[in-house]
Amino acid sequence: MSTHTAGAGEAADEAADAATNRTVEITEGTVGAPEDGRDHLTALGGLAALSLDAMASVAYGPESIVLVLAAAGGYGLGFTLPVTAAIAVLLAVLVASYRQVISAFPDGGGSYAVAKAHLGRRAALTAAASLVIDYILNVAVSVTAGVAALTSAVPSLYDQRVWLCLGVLVLVTAINLRGIAESARWFMVPTAVFVLSIMAIIVVGLFRDAPASTAAAAGHASALAGNATTVGALLLLKAFASGCSALTGVEAVANAVPSFRTPRVKRAQHTEVALGALLGVMLVGLAVLIGRFHLQPVEGVTVLAQLADASLGHGFGFYLVQFSTVILLGLAANTSFGGLPMLLRLLARDNHLPHVFALRADHQVHRHGVLFLSIVSAALLVGSGGDVNSLVPLFAIGVFVGFTICQVGMVKHWRRERCEGWRGKALLNGFGALLTGIATIVTTGTKFTEGAWGICLALPLLVLLFELIHRAYGKIGTRMELGRIPGAVTRQRSLVIVPVSVISRLTRDALSAAVSMGDEVLAVTVVHTAPDAEDRQAAEALRRDWELWQPGVRLIEIPDAHRRVGAPLANFANQLGTEHAYDRITVLIAEVEPARLWQRALQNQRGAVIDRALRRHTDVVVCRLRMRM
Repeated sequence: MSTHTAGAGEAADEAADAATNRTVEITEGTVGAPEDGRDHLTALGGLAALSLDAMASVAYGPESIVLVLAAAGGYGLGFTLPVTAAIAVLLAVLVASYRQVISAFPDGGGSYAVAKAHLGRRAALTAAASLVIDYILNVAVSVTAGVAALTSAVPSLYDQRVWLCLGVLVLVTAINLRGIAESARWFMVPTAVFVLSIMAIIVVGLFRDAPASTAAAAGHASALAGNATTVGALLLLKAFASGCSALTGVEAVANAVPSFRTPRVKRAQHTEVALGALLGVMLVGLAVLIGRFHLQPVEGVTVLAQLADASLGHGFGFYLVQFSTVILLGLAANTSFGGLPMLLRLLARDNHLPHVFALRADHQVHRHGVLFLSIVSAALLVGSGGDVNSLVPLFAIGVFVGFTICQVGMVKHWRRERCEGWRGKALLNGFGALLTGIATIVTTGTKFTEGAWGICLALPLLVLLFELIHRAYGKIGTRMELGRIPGAVTRQRSLVIVPVSVISRLTRDALSAAVSMGDEVLAVTVVHTAPDAEDRQAAEALRRDWELWQPGVRLIEIPDAHRRVGAPLANFANQLGTEHAYDRITVLIAEVEPARLWQRALQNQRGAVIDRALRRHTDVVVCRLRMRM
C-alpha cells in the first residue's frame, strides 16, 4: 500500500508526505524506461489533445452571447462585439496567468496545485472539486452538442441520440486508453480542419459587403425580441457570463504539464499561448462578422451555421464547417480525458482519493481516471436523455470557481516570492480574480433555477468526500505507524489452518505451504451431522484416506447441522483465538484457478464462501493459494 497519514504535528505530516511521494513515484515509474518516450506530448500534440474543449466552445460561445442580447432586440445585438472583446481580455489575462502557473507548478494540477501551496487545503479541495465537475460536464456537453449537430443534419437519428452519445463516448474512451500521445495523433486532423474552417469564415467574411447566402436561416423563425430596446448592466453581465462558456478548457494545459516531453514547461507554455491566441482571434473575428452581417438568432440554426452560410455560401464550404464542427464537438471531450486523470493522480497522491487513481498502465495512461470519467459521463448522458440544453447551464460554473481560486492563489504567490516585477504580475492576477469572480456570481445567480443549484450542492459534497478519504488514510497510517521507526522484529507463535474436503494434489501443496508458514498446522473439515447417508460416507472416506496418507498434520472435524461451510470455520477460528495463546492465526484456502475465463463458471466457489465468512466474522489472516490448471 502506497499511503501515508498525517501525524500529530507538521513534522509528521511532512515526513509522511515525503514517504508517500517516493512510493507513488516508484509505483508509477518504469525501470529503465525513458521519461520522454513517444507517450508524451509535443507542443503541437498538446494543442491537439488538450485544446479541443476550448476550440469547440467557439461553436456555442458566441451563440450564448447573441441569445442573451437578443432579449433587447436589434439594439442589444450591437453589444456583441464589446462583450466578446471583454471576454477576449479575460482570456488574455487567464492565458498569461496560466503561463505563470505552468512555470511555478511544473508537476501539473493547475488551480488545485496553486491553492494547495498558497490558500490551504480546503481551498485546494474546492478548486479540485470544481475542476472535477467541469471536466465531467465538458465530456457530457461536448458529446451531446456534437450528436445534436449530427441529428440536426440527419433528423432520422434524433430518437437514437442517447445511443449515439454513448457510442461517441466509448470511442473517445478507447482512444485515450491507448495513451494521451496516441490520442493526440488521432485529433490533430479534425482540430486543424475546424480551425482552418473558422479562419476561412473570418477572412472571407471580412472582404464581403453583403452575405453570400441566407439559405441556412430561410424559413426559420427569428428569436429576436421585437419591442425591447433597453440594454442594462445586468443584461450585459449575463451575456458576458454566458459567453464565458467559451473559456472552458483554458486551464487544461496547466493541469497536464507532466504529459509533455522535456522541456515540459516551455512546451506547455507554448501550447497555452497558442491556444489563447487561436481562441481569441476566432471569438473576436466571429463577433465582428455577426455585426457586419447583422445576424440574429433563429430557431433551429446555429449562429456559426449562419456565419458559414453568409461568408462561404451554401455550398461545399458550408458543409465542411458543419461536419468539422460535429466531429470536433464530439472529440472535444478529449480535453477532459487528458486533464482529469492527471488531477485525480494528484488528489490520490495527497490521500484525498483512493491510491488506485495514481497508478499508470501501459502507454503512461492513468486508466482508472479515464474509466471513472467515462462511467460518470455516461450516467450524465443517460440522465439528460442526450439533451445538450439541460447540461450547458451548469457548464461554466465549476471552471470559474477554479479560475477565481487560482487567480487569488497566484496573487499570494507573487507577494510571497517578490521577484522582479511582482507587483505588476500580482495586479494582473488580481484583475483576473475580480473578473472571474464576477462571472462566477452572475452565472450562478442567473442559472440557479436551471440546475446551478446542483453544482452548488455537488461542490461541498465532493470536498466532504475528499476530507473523509483523507481521514480514512490518516487512521490507516496511524495504525501502520507510517513515518516512524518500528520496534524490533520478534518471532511470533503462529497457527495455520487449512480447510479440506477431499485429498488431492491441491491438498498436498496447501499443507506443504502451511508447514513452512507457521509453527503449528491444522487441517479442518466440516462434517454435516444431518442423517444423510451420502454425507456420512464422504466423511468416513476422508477420515480413512487421511489415516492411510499420514501427512503429519492432524485432521480436525467440525460438526455442523445446517450444511454450512464458512460459518463453522469462522466459529472454530474464533474459539482457537480465545482458548490458545497464538499471536497470529492464518487460514490457508487452497483452490484451483482455471486457465480459461469461461471455466470459472465450473467452480463451486467454496473458497470465496469461506473467505467472505472469515473476513466478516474473524480477525484471522486469510491467504488464498491458487493452482493454475
